[in-house]
Amino acid sequence: MKQYMKYIGLAVVLALFLATGVGCNAMQQMEGGGNEENSDKPYVAVIAKGFQHKFWQTVKKGAEQAAKDLDIRITFEGPDTEAQVDKQVEMLDAAISKNPVAICIAALDSRALLGSLDKAAERGIALVGFDSGVDSDLLVATAATDNTAAAALAADKLAEAIGEEGKVGMVVHDQVSTTGRQRRDGFRERIESTYPNIEIVDIQYGEGDHTQSADVAKAMITANSDLKAIYGSNEGSAIGVMLAVEELNKVGKIQVVGFDSGKKQVDSIRNGDMLGAVTQNPIQLGYKAVEAAYRASRGETVQKEIDTGFEWYDKNNVDSDVIKPLLYD
Repeated sequence: MKQYMKYIGLAVVLALFLATGVGCNAMQQMEGGGNEENSDKPYVAVIAKGFQHKFWQTVKKGAEQAAKDLDIRITFEGPDTEAQVDKQVEMLDAAISKNPVAICIAALDSRALLGSLDKAAERGIALVGFDSGVDSDLLVATAATDNTAAAALAADKLAEAIGEEGKVGMVVHDQVSTTGRQRRDGFRERIESTYPNIEIVDIQYGEGDHTQSADVAKAMITANSDLKAIYGSNEGSAIGVMLAVEELNKVGKIQVVGFDSGKKQVDSIRNGDMLGAVTQNPIQLGYKAVEAAYRASRGETVQKEIDTGFEWYDKNNVDSDVIKPLLYD
């Protein structure tokens, strides 16, 4: 009987525990949902382009470190793929409804977000871009790689590898984000202005998806039997190009230059199948974006353009002390 009464007592305590909402909050925290609504810490919403690449998972680590150092709360989310512009707009609108002190946004489509950003600005929410900016003066700062310069460096390395002559192709992740446009134009303009004997025969878009990028790269190779090299403008693009080259038995015959540093890229570079790539600093990208957003929300002056840096790596320096911390393979 005593044991039975003990169980009843425990059940009553548990019921009260759940009724107060404490139990629900505890479950949310265990599941990673957090308890944003009831915390006194300033809240910053971070919305990335996606989660399918390890690049964004590493950016998240930098953002979380900034939150810890600044003693603030963040959420970090993104669409399943970098093609889901509408989904990102929904995420931004949902974030605005929670009234954060600031929002960090890596825009998939710099124009699609303008209406939502206007709404955020009207509420006094500080807005910071990261990785990819927005065609608007509403952003107080943008933390990003100098994508034009980085793409130009990739062009120089590719040109050197093919003796500064021949036909090359480009597989770009998109043409609607500033990142996509800058990495496309930076590469193309350097080739056209500096290497008159190199011809860019095709530019295709694979939405940063491995499979789509591989498909357009295979079509490009099939249509141009004398193609010497292909440039992939982000992790998904570069890996897709590498998959296409492997499938068509063109490893060593077609040089591949990429961007970012996912595992497939790094492995291919180590074994010499891929010439090399430009790597960003994803930790700094996440950290600097959150830091700028929070400081701007406090009325502090922040730098308008925050350069988070980039480096070229190939099989000769991939394991160096400079490059290793920038890889997220």
